[in-house]
Amino acid sequence: MTRPSFSKYCRRLFFSVIALAVISPGYAEIHPTPPEIAAPSWILMSYDTGQVIAGDNIHAPHAPASLVKIMTSYVVGQEIKSGHIASDDMVVISENAWGKKFPGSSKMFLNVGDQVSVDDLNRGVIISSGNDATVALAEHVAGHQPAFIEMMNRYAEKVGMKDTFFTNPHGLDSEEQQITAYDMALLTKALISDLPNMYALFKEKSFTFGKIKQGNRNALLWDTTIKVDGVKTGYTQNAGYSLVSSAELNGQRLIAVVLGTKSATVRRNESKKLLTWGFRFYQDIEPNFSKDELLPLRVWYGSPSTVDVVIGSGGKVTIPRRQRKNVEYSILYDNLEAPISKDQEVGKVVWYIDDEVIAEKPLLATQQVDKAPWYKSMIDVVWRPINRWFSDQNEALKATANQT
Repeated sequence: MTRPSFSKYCRRLFFSVIALAVISPGYAEIHPTPPEIAAPSWILMSYDTGQVIAGDNIHAPHAPASLVKIMTSYVVGQEIKSGHIASDDMVVISENAWGKKFPGSSKMFLNVGDQVSVDDLNRGVIISSGNDATVALAEHVAGHQPAFIEMMNRYAEKVGMKDTFFTNPHGLDSEEQQITAYDMALLTKALISDLPNMYALFKEKSFTFGKIKQGNRNALLWDTTIKVDGVKTGYTQNAGYSLVSSAELNGQRLIAVVLGTKSATVRRNESKKLLTWGFRFYQDIEPNFSKDELLPLRVWYGSPSTVDVVIGSGGKVTIPRRQRKNVEYSILYDNLEAPISKDQEVGKVVWYIDDEVIAEKPLLATQQVDKAPWYKSMIDVVWRPINRWFSDQNEALKATANQT
């Protein structure tokens, strides 16, 4: 079967792992229909592959409510990791972080002049969902809230959250502040990957400060039928009831985001429904192909003249269960010219089931390739047009064969 070219001059290596005697079922039969989710925006993502398994309005802007605190904790965790602050730093609570500044909302009940550790404040953000604690941490990390908010948005850009914008560290309604289901799944993936010690706090069920014990609002932590170990709830009248959750089963981790439901019960039930469906019908696999198939690629005018490649983002892909035998893939790459930088994308691997693309991964250069001196490049100057002519003739013959 002929696949579309990656570009006009691409060369294609096609390696099929499908049994020829097996007739692939239709696409609709391969991909199970996702459950009906009572939320205006939702997504289910594989943690290991980053693939979107299912979703609706995944890039639609939505008010975040306390889901903002996932980013607040992510920034704090990165600052601890980099050594800029320490978890045992003692923070003096300012008037801005006074609990009474946040009437009618979740808080840690901080008082002006209290000295509280970063570790306790972090638990106050994650478990108690304390708006006062977010301000205290923002001031400790960045000196004042505006500088911390700039950090939040910079980290959002690094994570790849293209449709998210933060204007405060706690999530209380703000006209310009917005998230998307897809972006929150990306952030959760980064949190789990980059800051496992920080993520571990999200499964703690209660936190006591000043003799006040508060429970984690993520009700799925108490559900023994599904192994949820994080992450965060959110609610304001404008945002509705939202939940970002993650669970692991038999080595497979999924991330679910449900935004804007009508009640805390609905967000819990819909999130559980989504995770249960994902574990039931999908799996992460490492396709069976030898690294020998990833041959060095020709680099025109380069020194050296070839470059080795690896599959970026790991080699796993997410597929419907019982479809592994039907997976086929193509390795696609373009004609390359020096210079090539290390980790530059130089092609891609595309996986298919029944002619439908199920995943793509970039091919990355493992080394830098510099431009060769002019006298060494002269061979390529002569040979490349000849090579291109033969490639064009080959493509023309293929096109003629396909028409007959």
